[in-house]
Amino acid sequence: MGSVLIYGFQNVLDWLQLVLGIYAAVMLVDAAVRREDAYRAADKQSKGMWLIFLVIATALLFLLPLMSFLPIMGVIAVIVYTVDVRPAIKQVAGGGPRRGGSSSDGPYGPYNGGR
Repeated sequence: MGSVLIYGFQNVLDWLQLVLGIYAAVMLVDAAVRREDAYRAADKQSKGMWLIFLVIATALLFLLPLMSFLPIMGVIAVIVYTVDVRPAIKQVAGGGPRRGGSSSDGPYGPYNGGR
C-alpha cells in the first residue's frame, strides 16, 4: 500500500487494503476507549498488549502490500479482536446488547422507587 499512496488505487486489492486499514484503525480506537479492568475481567490479554497488536496491524496494513506475510498477520489480529475480545469486553463492561427490560432496570430487576 506504500506504493498505493504514490501511484493511486490500481485494483480491487488496493481498495480492500484501504478498507481493512481503516477498519483496523477503528478497532484500535475501540480498544483504546475500553476500560483496562474489562480486559482482565474478560480473561483476555491486557489492554496495552491489544493496543500494541492493533497499532502494528494498522501500520502494516497502511505500509506494506496486502498479499505479503505481515499484513495478513495484522488482519488476523484485527479479526481476533473483533470476534473474540471485543464482544467479551462489551459483555463484562455492560455494553452488550440489552435483553428486554427497561432503562430503569437495576441489576436485580426493575427499580420500584422504594415501594
